[in-house]
Amino acid sequence: MSYLQPAEFVKKMVDSGESKIYMGRRDTIIRGYMAGAILALAVVFAVTITVNTGNALLGAALFPVGFCMLYLMSFDLLTGVFMLTPLAWLDGRPGVTIPRILENWGLVFIGNLLGALTVAFIMAVNFTYGFSSPINEVGQAIAHIGEGRTIGYRDHGFGGWMTLFIRGCLCNWMVSMGVVGAMVSTSATGKIAAMWMPIMVFFYLGFEHSVVNMFLFPLGLILGGGFTVWDYLLWNEIPTVLGNIVGGIALTGLTLYTTHVRTQAKREFV
Repeated sequence: MSYLQPAEFVKKMVDSGESKIYMGRRDTIIRGYMAGAILALAVVFAVTITVNTGNALLGAALFPVGFCMLYLMSFDLLTGVFMLTPLAWLDGRPGVTIPRILENWGLVFIGNLLGALTVAFIMAVNFTYGFSSPINEVGQAIAHIGEGRTIGYRDHGFGGWMTLFIRGCLCNWMVSMGVVGAMVSTSATGKIAAMWMPIMVFFYLGFEHSVVNMFLFPLGLILGGGFTVWDYLLWNEIPTVLGNIVGGIALTGLTLYTTHVRTQAKREFV
């Protein structure tokens, strides 16, 4: 059968986390770069659909196409490695240490950021005909997204910062479920179906994804959005990254690992 039992795919999760730690630095950055670039294009795709149709649900329903492409190619998003690599450490895999996990996170972050920034510049050129024409409707929508999801949170003070953190947690709960979804089946169609569902949920509900934001907000700044780099870092990226870490590890990684690998002994009832 193409479906794997939880005990089987959770072992694949641990193996995957270990393999990412041992991957060469060059390959880690390149895979991160491609993941950031493909996800950025998927964001433009979804926003364009939403703007052109006025239907946000349709945009969210089709956004997962980018996520599926990058994971089928084994490219790496920061949100996925947040969840997978600590499991290899918890499982006691040789050579997997906290410093090496943090190094992996840093390299993937750099790769994702470079890929997202590359597409941000390309799309800015695309939206303005090489900065020779006014910003088109999709570009204007992206600029306003950046304003609402930085200054909009700042206006609520600490409550806004905590909301960002919580939405980051919820986001990577769903996104890491998508990562796991790629492991529950041995067929491409099964993988796509399992990945599609949680990614659509996160996007439609407006949860905060650190790599999506690496694209949205720099592009918004290039297009003249009414916020600053500091607004982006303090009132979006930093709390979002922290929330993504907690959500991926606590809500997906640990729940699956503790109940399917380090399981409790079964109690017998007479």
